[in-house]
Amino acid sequence: MRIIYFSLDYTPHDHRFLAALAETKHEVYYVRLQRGPRQVEDRPVPEKIQQVLWAGGQRPFDWRDLPRLTLDFRHLIRTIKPDLVHAGPIQTCAFIAALSGFHPLLTMSWGFDLMQDVERSPWWRWVTRYTLRRSDYFTSDAAVTRDRAVAYGMNPEKTVVFPWGVDLQRFSPKPWPSETKPSFTIFCNRAWEPRYGVDVLARAFVRLAKNRPEVSLILLGGGSQAQSLRQIFEQGGVSERVSFPGQIPNHDLPRYYHMADLYISPSHVDGSSVSLMEAMACGLPCLVSDIPANKEWVQEGENGWLFPDGDAQALAGKIEQVLANRSRLIEIGQAARRTAEQKADWRKNFEKLLKTYELSLKSSE
Repeated sequence: MRIIYFSLDYTPHDHRFLAALAETKHEVYYVRLQRGPRQVEDRPVPEKIQQVLWAGGQRPFDWRDLPRLTLDFRHLIRTIKPDLVHAGPIQTCAFIAALSGFHPLLTMSWGFDLMQDVERSPWWRWVTRYTLRRSDYFTSDAAVTRDRAVAYGMNPEKTVVFPWGVDLQRFSPKPWPSETKPSFTIFCNRAWEPRYGVDVLARAFVRLAKNRPEVSLILLGGGSQAQSLRQIFEQGGVSERVSFPGQIPNHDLPRYYHMADLYISPSHVDGSSVSLMEAMACGLPCLVSDIPANKEWVQEGENGWLFPDGDAQALAGKIEQVLANRSRLIEIGQAARRTAEQKADWRKNFEKLLKTYELSLKSSE
């Protein structure tokens, strides 16, 4: 099969898909819509994947470029003659693919496109409906995003849900400690952008740190909220207890999960979070916002904990509860690992994407 994989930028998620596709017999062409302001993936595009030079992919996406990009994408279709276009997010890549008139089109939600971007304006809602009604098949990584796609016009019988998953061998638990250590490390690697709520964690940590000198925080990555986050820590007098390692290579991620005692994701918007799956696969107890997608993974008190989305005071209180019951951390971590083994095995889940390709082809016949 000849496939065009059309994505917004080049991220660890794109590398995961492309690396897996490179191991198949399919001929895959990677089309990149934009080059964003921050590089978040340092691994090269897999060798067997053919990168396409076209009108996009050199700067951030601008709606004024839509006619030019659509015309050039049509040219790509005529040149490459693909059997299938796999495109997402919905309102950018999949929209351009839909405008091109090509079929079969497999539209893939990236979570934020249906949980947040669709609410930006009537235009974004119209684009969403237009794209989904012209998609031959739809896939997402969470039931909540699938349900929203159906609400915006996607045929419910042409949908497939599967978590993207992680490499369970690379993300695996460290030896369980035989005794409780005096220090306690919290870890978060969500991007410092409003949709991910890292500012909520920052305010919660300031509250917590006043009475908990043994607690420290590691924040990976970066983003537009960098200055405001540092101000929260400085004004709270806890800057010396927060580490900012920056953007690290993907292969170093397991080491950071192993350094931590608790993983926190304060995200306001998510599908099935890959970083949450990575933490669970590493046997790291997780405390996450109670948004619908997180509740598909975390059951309160069984394999992790939930807190009310956006509530810094409640988050601080929940961390206090975890600290007061540190004897349960190993039990919760082991349950988290079992959940990852049952639901987040990338090798098994990727097979569902290949089957979706076949379904997409049949649906357009």
